[in-house]
Amino acid sequence: MKQLVVVAVVAGVLSAFGVPPFGTMAPAAAAAQAGTQVPTGELALGSVRIGRKVLADGKPLAPGTYRVRLTAQEAQPDAAGASDELERWAEFIQGGQVKGREVVSIVPKDAVKAVANEAPPEPGTARVQVLKGNEYLRIWINRGGVQYLIHLPLAG
Repeated sequence: MKQLVVVAVVAGVLSAFGVPPFGTMAPAAAAAQAGTQVPTGELALGSVRIGRKVLADGKPLAPGTYRVRLTAQEAQPDAAGASDELERWAEFIQGGQVKGREVVSIVPKDAVKAVANEAPPEPGTARVQVLKGNEYLRIWINRGGVQYLIHLPLAG
């Protein structure tokens, strides 16, 4: 159930950036079908500083600095129009322990303009920002030109 809510939240946030609804083929899914390469296994995405208390997979995640790791585990259930390899789980690691996890949307290089109205972070960097309405924290990581978007609800 939690995963369905997360998929619905990601769909809503992505639609704010001009991505077509899941009933149609999203640009990222189209890029994947066109042969764009996205990682299939685990991958270290980098470090991020989260300055506010958030929820990751419905559980509290305290402010702090975390290493973010993409897992090979696909997010289920699938959203209509989404490509399996473009919706996966990311882990937040601190002190060698996984402190939380959340769904990450992977946006291939050739699809980023269809997803975001602003320039992505520089390659090898991350941007952490509160979205309009102060309801979600977006973590946007650029690794090798591939974009990784994680949306975390703010916690009380």
